[in-house]
Amino acid sequence: MNKYIESFDDALPSDERIAEVRKQLEAAGVKYVLSSWIDLFGIPKTKPVPMSDFELLCKGRGPQFAVHSISFVPELTPADSDQIMVPDLDAVYVCPWDTSMAIIFADLFWEGKPYDHCPRQALKRACRDAEQAGYVGYAGIEPEFIAMRYDEDGNPVKAIDDDPLYGLRPRRQAFGYDVEYSLDSMHFFKDMIDILEDLGWNLHDVVAEGAYSQFELDFHYTNLVEMADRLVFLRILLKEVAKKHNMFITFMPKPTTGDWRSGAHINFSLQAVDRPDENLFGSDKSGWTDTVHHAVGGLMAHADALTAITCSTVNSYNGLVPKVGGFEGGTVTWAPTNITYGHNNRSAQFRLPQSRFCIENRAADMCMNVYLGLAMTLKAAVKGIANKIDPGAPTDRDLYQMTDAELHEAGIRRLPRNLSAAIEALAADDLAGEVMGEGMRKSYIAYKVDEWERYHQTVTDWEVQEYLRLF
Repeated sequence: MNKYIESFDDALPSDERIAEVRKQLEAAGVKYVLSSWIDLFGIPKTKPVPMSDFELLCKGRGPQFAVHSISFVPELTPADSDQIMVPDLDAVYVCPWDTSMAIIFADLFWEGKPYDHCPRQALKRACRDAEQAGYVGYAGIEPEFIAMRYDEDGNPVKAIDDDPLYGLRPRRQAFGYDVEYSLDSMHFFKDMIDILEDLGWNLHDVVAEGAYSQFELDFHYTNLVEMADRLVFLRILLKEVAKKHNMFITFMPKPTTGDWRSGAHINFSLQAVDRPDENLFGSDKSGWTDTVHHAVGGLMAHADALTAITCSTVNSYNGLVPKVGGFEGGTVTWAPTNITYGHNNRSAQFRLPQSRFCIENRAADMCMNVYLGLAMTLKAAVKGIANKIDPGAPTDRDLYQMTDAELHEAGIRRLPRNLSAAIEALAADDLAGEVMGEGMRKSYIAYKVDEWERYHQTVTDWEVQEYLRLF
């Protein structure tokens, strides 16, 4: 279930529910179950079990894990208890590429209580807190990625490219929305469209983006826990289907200097517990509400720390820039660069779109831990509403054209320019500590500081070309 439950025994599903799900799985032909918990970085982990062990798995007597041995969470030692996962029987996904297998998302418990390094539990806890305040969060996410393959020499190249001799080298192009390019991609996307339709995700469209082999899938919004599960399952699904077409998928935001950035924009909205199906951010009849502006105020107040989660890698920040020399299709990136909001302004971090009543956070990519990202989004928005935080006037002009003086006069600050700056903000943000818990935040920061230090100590090709013979 999507509820946060503080007792291991209370979290276990009933015998009736176990029997019901088992019957459904066996009817689908499932023989193997991959009950999967989520690690610190949003990556699912598992130990496959046969269906003969399904009841034991659901009762918490299946595989156990020494999570602290693999996920950079050294607060526990080799002498401590293992973590136990409890499968969430409302989060069952039969694998479309092989229906003999099913993935069931799970929550981690340790010594009878929710494990403090379980991101899925953190999101459930945030949802519980919001519900107690009278709110239910919903989200849709726009996943972008690049399809690739290996050439005859074993080098990675764009998979769907009419000139593969150039490999990863970007060029000027106008492939966004192109019909011929979309047709060339349909051998892969026919499979994906059929699968997502069968899953009932209400797929809206497939988008050929601006870079060679870059695509976006747009499907319907749902509650926060289910959306987080769907995004993780989609990452698995895309990779498995791509393998059947001799391709692989990368979610790296900027695999080349000149390519368009791959993002994962978060479209977030709220409903009231006592008024389900009413969007608190607005409607066609009423327009935007005051509530949405207070929610934006809360998000802006914690935007730096939020970005440390939603843009979680060194590479993420290569995409959060206004212009790139020789950039495909022009010079501006359409990526967010400043912490502000605007009506349909794609150069701002937060956009109030013209086609839907939600807050779109454009500073997010597919490398994020989506559970923590949505948890932080929900808590910041609810805090903004509770405290009636004023976001100021919207910025409804091209931020790329504004000078530093104009930005300063408008009180608009820059998004973190690199992972190090974002992590410093995360460490200083009290709300982030509340969302993640101090143990998980400490571990997350320790890993990301190590990631930054390893990157910062690496001599890159650019540095060699720039400096070796100049000085």
